[in-house]
Amino acid sequence: MDRQQEFVLRTLEERDIRFIRLWFTDVLGFLKSVAIAPAELEGAFSEGIGFDGSAVEGFSRVYESDMLAKPDPSTFQILPWRSENPGAARMFCDILLPNGSPSHADPRWVLKRALAKAADMGFTFYTHPEIEFFLLRGRPEKGGLPEPIDDGGYFDHTPHSAGHDFRRQAIMMLESMGISVEYSHHEGAPGQQEIDLRYADALTTADNIMTFRLVMKEVALEQGIWASFMPKPFTRYPGSGMHTHMSLFEGDRNAFHEAGAAYQLSKTARSFIAGLLRHAAEITAVCNQWINSYKRLWGGAEAIAGAGGEAPSYICWGHNNRSALVRVPMYKPHKGASTRVEFRSLDSSCNPYLAFALILAAGLKGIEEGYEMPPEAEDDVWALTSRERRALGIQPLPQSLDEAISTMEHSEMVAETLGEHVFDYFLRNKRAEWREYRRRVTQFELDRYLPVL
Repeated sequence: MDRQQEFVLRTLEERDIRFIRLWFTDVLGFLKSVAIAPAELEGAFSEGIGFDGSAVEGFSRVYESDMLAKPDPSTFQILPWRSENPGAARMFCDILLPNGSPSHADPRWVLKRALAKAADMGFTFYTHPEIEFFLLRGRPEKGGLPEPIDDGGYFDHTPHSAGHDFRRQAIMMLESMGISVEYSHHEGAPGQQEIDLRYADALTTADNIMTFRLVMKEVALEQGIWASFMPKPFTRYPGSGMHTHMSLFEGDRNAFHEAGAAYQLSKTARSFIAGLLRHAAEITAVCNQWINSYKRLWGGAEAIAGAGGEAPSYICWGHNNRSALVRVPMYKPHKGASTRVEFRSLDSSCNPYLAFALILAAGLKGIEEGYEMPPEAEDDVWALTSRERRALGIQPLPQSLDEAISTMEHSEMVAETLGEHVFDYFLRNKRAEWREYRRRVTQFELDRYLPVL
């Protein structure tokens, strides 16, 4: 037994923890949990906890259903919400096959494989997400319309507002679980919030995002409201994204920084950006995996262009250009470690393990192949005409889930990164979702056509 496992077992006894919740994530990014008693944990560390993998989305077929959830002691945290009484703690798990080998259906393992490839190239991948979401007045009823908890706007500070109290309580809860928060504020739309997590390695960040989404929902429930990570719940307001800053480090040195270069970007950083741009369309189905995601990417651009909409719809990069897919933030003098790039298409509802794995793979592909970065987009891309964008070589992102999965299925890079099992399951699931959506008669059609046709 290693020292981390001993620490967990000792803490359980000292803090009188009665339940340990073992967490893992299915292929679509939904959190799964099984609770065990402290007496069972030592065996779970050594052998794992068996479960039926065929009952979990994308994990296995019925005839190969036996799987093991093995807790990672480095992710141990006590759960701080009041509903856990007596005390409970959680750990993320790695999913194994009965012979002890990693399951290729485990999204955490997909990211670990990508990080191992980066490590073989000498890199550590760090990420910093800006997570947006909405607070609503209670859980929307089926067929009902969502109602934001306030009428606030960007950076608004209203004394005694529900959002202000919510963010304070949510941040205290995150900090108590060892998740450091850098900023928090009201976002541009009524009821919309943003909380930014501090830089961490990509695996830790992905675990933190999964914890973050649950914490937001728990705090909201305690306050009698509802937290939603739906990409675009309102037609008239911007959607919720998860702009993610990222960098590669070689030991303690930021591999993206080169003093004196344009925007202080090293050749490694430029090739990484070029990889993101070249493969952006291929990875969109995973970074934006819901039908509603494309209402954010495209509805926002068309309806709010020039008026604060920030969803990236076109494949380009820019310096402080918030209409670009990839942004190079302002360089801070004498802070080379802060040189980074920002990838702006991600939903806050994506599977962070799969999304980070593909973003990293695209960037590493650019480094390996020596991709050259295209010219910078200096203007507001939304304000350009189609002819102007074509002249600049700026291509659109996929405009629907159907287009995104059609693009993804031809990508060798995505198939290799996700692995055959996850790649095939994801495509099958998303095709089924699109077929279900396509046959539905929407309220828009009823409102527009029923009175006149």
